[in-house]
Amino acid sequence: MSRRHYHRRRNKAAPELDITTFLNLMVVLVPFLLISAVFSRVTILELSVPTAAGGAAVVKPNFTIEVVVRKSGLELSNGAQVVAALPRKDEQYDLEKLTEMLVRLKKDYPQKEDATVLMEPDIEYDTLIRIMDTVRQTEQTDEKSNEMQKLVLFPMISIGDAP
Repeated sequence: MSRRHYHRRRNKAAPELDITTFLNLMVVLVPFLLISAVFSRVTILELSVPTAAGGAAVVKPNFTIEVVVRKSGLELSNGAQVVAALPRKDEQYDLEKLTEMLVRLKKDYPQKEDATVLMEPDIEYDTLIRIMDTVRQTEQTDEKSNEMQKLVLFPMISIGDAP
C-alpha cells in the first residue's frame, strides 16, 4: 500500500474530534450551576382560583370570610357586609388587629378552613403575601409551656379583585 493510500484510508475510518472547547465549557458551567443551585429557593403557595367553567352547582356556605385590601386599610367582610374596617397605621396595615379578629372567628367557627383575600389594583405583591400569611396561620404562646406554637387559621385561601 502506498503512503498516499494509507492516509486517505485512515482519515475515512476514524476522524479525529477536538472536544477541548466543549470540555472547557463544562469545566466552567458545572461549578457555576452547582453554586447557583444552592442559592435558589422556590416557594409554592396553594391557592384555589375560581373558574369560569360551569360544573356542578356550588352550594354557597352560610358564612364566608373575606379580607378586602384597600389603599386606605383592611376590611373584614362576611360576604354580604363589612364587619370591621381596619385603617392603616403609620402607612402600614394593622396585621396584629386582623390576626386578633381572625383568631376570634376561628374560635367561633373551628371547622371553617377557607377565606378569600380581595385586593384593589396597585397593591404591592409583598402586601398580598403578608396578608395571606396572616390569614393562613399565626403564632401564639401556649399558657402551659410558655412556648410559641403555630395556630392554623384559614389555610385554604382564594384571591381576587376587590369590588
